[in-house]
Amino acid sequence: MPRGKRKRSKTGIYHIMLRGINGCEIFLDNEDREKFMKALLKAKEKGQFLLYGYCLMDNHIHLLLKESEEIGRSIKRIAVSYVQWFNNKYGREGHLFQNRFKSEVVESESYLLVVLRYIHQNPIKAKIVNTIKDFRWSSYNQYIKEYNGKKVEIDTNIIKSYFTNKESFERYMNEVNKHKCLDYNNRKKYSDVQLKTEIEVKYPIEKIKEMTRNERNQLINNIKQDTKCSIRQLSRVLGVGRGVIEKAIKK
Repeated sequence: MPRGKRKRSKTGIYHIMLRGINGCEIFLDNEDREKFMKALLKAKEKGQFLLYGYCLMDNHIHLLLKESEEIGRSIKRIAVSYVQWFNNKYGREGHLFQNRFKSEVVESESYLLVVLRYIHQNPIKAKIVNTIKDFRWSSYNQYIKEYNGKKVEIDTNIIKSYFTNKESFERYMNEVNKHKCLDYNNRKKYSDVQLKTEIEVKYPIEKIKEMTRNERNQLINNIKQDTKCSIRQLSRVLGVGRGVIEKAIKK
């Protein structure tokens, strides 16, 4: 079966996830992580994308970025550079990353902040560390350095515009929450209340009746792909007829 076309973000911002093939570890020591960061920053310079956040876990990577060129080209640059080095170091051959990276669009200010917090809290949820600041390989401490007046290599301006000081940034990033973002095992069954709560964070569903037909169809398609929920449930939650949902999906 052919793969579905990757969704395009209206803002150009994406949450990207790269995973080791068959769940294998892609970082065996800190030298590996340092090499990946060099490959990431080199690709950033070449592709001119903005890097808002990252987290290097043992067998997967989260990135939050805004594309300049088509995002697939930049991800390919990162992967090819790192895999060549990794294979040479460990005397291995073949693929290291799962062939196709996963991505989700980030099209609202609120979801941008939710995704960054989700990325920073990954090591906590994996029980690697007890506090976010204790994990060296995420962008969290890069933001702290920026707030302390030190130069960093990520793009902090957009996030800092929402948090006027370091304390408000720390408070939000450490806040306990139940938000679910891009993952490899994120399919679940939702109650109507849960589904509405989940999609309200990402999508302006309160404005759906004010949208043009094309805008509404695109919104419905995005929600359907994200949640995998039924047409019947989507109709109930959005307050839109089943026929409208069916036509939007077929488009």
